[in-house]
Amino acid sequence: MEFKKASDKIWLEDENGREIAVIDFPAEEENVVNITHTLVDDSLKGQGIAGKLTQAAAEHLRSEGKKAVLTCSYAVKWFGNHPEYRDILADPEKEERKAAELGGPACGIRRK
Repeated sequence: MEFKKASDKIWLEDENGREIAVIDFPAEEENVVNITHTLVDDSLKGQGIAGKLTQAAAEHLRSEGKKAVLTCSYAVKWFGNHPEYRDILADPEKEERKAAELGGPACGIRRK
């Protein structure tokens, strides 16, 4: 499995070039991005792809010296469970509060 990377997203394609998993992080201001959503196709269910995408995004942002704000509920939960990536959060305390208040299913994790 090889993720593709652009300045504002990381994604996975199937053998036909169709995007089957993606995490988007458009720029909000210089050196700050907003992780807006994580989408994973049903065909990848149960493989931990959303977590792998989020980790890849965190490592990519760290290597670029960028900070992140989180509006994707999956990302909020993931960062809440991975304090080793706290350093890339623009406001770690705010994101921790979001994680503590968040309930229900994560966005972008498609379930039928």
